[in-house]
Amino acid sequence: MSTFKNPIIEGFSPDPSVCAVGEDFYLVTSSFGYFPGVPIYHSKDMVNWEQIGNVLDRESQLNLQDAGSSSGIFAPTIRYHDGTFYMITTNVTYGGNFVVTATDPAGPWSEPYYLEGAIGIDPSLFFDEDGRCYYSGTRPNPTGVTHNGDWEIWLQELDLNTMQLTGVSTKIWKGAMRNVIWPEAPHVYKKDGYYYVMIAEGGTGPNHSVTIARSEKIDGPYIGFANNPILTHRHLGSAFPVQNVGHGDLVETPDGQWFMVLLASRKFEGSSNLGRETFLAEVIWEDGWPVVNPGIGRLLEEQEINLPLVPVEEKTDYQLNEIHREFLFIRNPNMAHYDTTAREGWIRMTPTVGRFKDEKGSPTYLGLRQPSLWFEYTAAMDIQLASGGEAGIAVIQGENHTLKLAVHVKDSEKVIQLITTIDGVDEVHGETKVTASELELKFVGEGQKLKGIVVASGEEIVVAADVATHYLSTELAGGFVGCTVGIYTSSDVEAPGYVDANWIKLTK
Repeated sequence: MSTFKNPIIEGFSPDPSVCAVGEDFYLVTSSFGYFPGVPIYHSKDMVNWEQIGNVLDRESQLNLQDAGSSSGIFAPTIRYHDGTFYMITTNVTYGGNFVVTATDPAGPWSEPYYLEGAIGIDPSLFFDEDGRCYYSGTRPNPTGVTHNGDWEIWLQELDLNTMQLTGVSTKIWKGAMRNVIWPEAPHVYKKDGYYYVMIAEGGTGPNHSVTIARSEKIDGPYIGFANNPILTHRHLGSAFPVQNVGHGDLVETPDGQWFMVLLASRKFEGSSNLGRETFLAEVIWEDGWPVVNPGIGRLLEEQEINLPLVPVEEKTDYQLNEIHREFLFIRNPNMAHYDTTAREGWIRMTPTVGRFKDEKGSPTYLGLRQPSLWFEYTAAMDIQLASGGEAGIAVIQGENHTLKLAVHVKDSEKVIQLITTIDGVDEVHGETKVTASELELKFVGEGQKLKGIVVASGEEIVVAADVATHYLSTELAGGFVGCTVGIYTSSDVEAPGYVDANWIKLTK
């Protein structure tokens, strides 16, 4: 028996969905306003995951123009059937619900098939034993919404030849609780002659939960489990370190074991800067119903697993002679601002006009998901900007909640400031001046405190220390995303010069 630690994917990795193909497992998560969209991970053991690509890696698949940081892609589902992978999701900013397909999960994936009549969000697919495919999703109460979150789960057959919904659209469940709010994230399964629909309800905050119902027929009636919810942390109090538990997906291993992947948030001093992360729980079946982490009934930080573990290398160092699959852009990038050929072994980034606060366009930014509050992020940069230019490293929660170690070019000097932006208002916490162009910029995160450091001409200078970061959290900044950390350059005028970046390192 091996042991594993939760979360299995640290940092900004909400709304996980998983499928098994033989002895391989594939998992996707939401990406919201970042590009490329829907990271896809591979594992041999459900514990150790490696990102193998991004499902939506072309602008023709993913239009994020004018999308806010918490808009864009919501709640993907991945399924495999008869040699083909299917990923279905919602682009809430453009186009609605759509399906893409691939024979290789690492890609390339097809252009989107947009589903006419598929209103609502959180779509999923179920392939029945007769080969028929069914769409399930969530939509507003068709007879009229009587309260916030008055939605329902519905189902309709999907014709795989035309990629269009066909037949009758049927309401199949409203949720387990009286006057339930936000029944969402439906997944349909079949086991031992029963159809099951498992959903999230209660909203994505502290009342989040996982509930389930079953039926002898695909279109119902579905009867809720008497022991619902099958998983929640809402009864554990606001001080419990893991909150917002829900949005699960079930998977069966080749040897008949069952597991659930789901999202939850880790709180540090009351704030969840990392957003919603991917967790794992054991599932057994009793009397035809699932029991999650039997005898415990909640998520565990560390638990046993009856699968041989297959570790993967943890990536910490990135040479910037290429755009790595883990990198994130804000909305659809203009790739003319990112040149990996101008200087061998470096990426040349030219500034965009505007700041992170702007909700249009794509500021020049190359980010990674922040995996921990105890972390070090270092970037080696050669800054060749004219006056009015700015470059540096940043932690981003949303447009109006950021933290920057910013280099401002003023004549022959470079003024380096650590700047917090809270509700769109900037505050400088420390400043130093250097003359060197080649710099190492570093963040050191120590829980809810952060230190900004610059190394210039071999000298290490602390620009600011003990800067509070709790405002970079869902609780204070809102939204659905976790933090990312990356390198950037911007300007008040049109393209004054450039920044070369040689490498970055992110450790925890």
